[in-house]
Amino acid sequence: MTPAQILGAILLAMVISAAGAWQVQDWRYGGRLANQAGQFQSDLDLISAAAAKQTRDETDKRLALEQQLAGQDQQHTKELSDAQRNQAVLRDRLATSDLRLSVLLDAADTASGCNVPASPGAVGVVHGAARAQLDPAHAQRILAITGDGDQGLIALRACQAYVRTVAPDSAPSAVAGFP
Repeated sequence: MTPAQILGAILLAMVISAAGAWQVQDWRYGGRLANQAGQFQSDLDLISAAAAKQTRDETDKRLALEQQLAGQDQQHTKELSDAQRNQAVLRDRLATSDLRLSVLLDAADTASGCNVPASPGAVGVVHGAARAQLDPAHAQRILAITGDGDQGLIALRACQAYVRTVAPDSAPSAVAGFP
């Protein structure tokens, strides 16, 4: 054998050995990459399942909250319509003189200039403290003011209930003595 043939044989052996080593490394790393890809896919599946569950849970919470708010809205709407109906009945009764508003008089108040006896006489049918009837127009105005106040209180309770429902941790328990 000539030195060129020996050198060619050595180079051929080196190429075959490098190719073999390359193939072995490919098999080893290919197996590792396949394992990593499988693990990565299973991790992605777990993450996707957790995200889907969290989304379902949040949707269920939102639907429950919407139902609760709808129930509260119906309740406050009913309270408001009842108050308006009662106010209309009172307004009608005042207009027909079926009902009269009166105020208690302080019999001890000498500054009022009204010397109404505190005890009823034999001809009176009203028992108790002396009272004075209000003019129907004034009574209507008082009824309108109290009706507006009732509506405002109902609206305030509705707003407070909404805030307590939507943000229970940050809602104040009561505002200025209103439940």
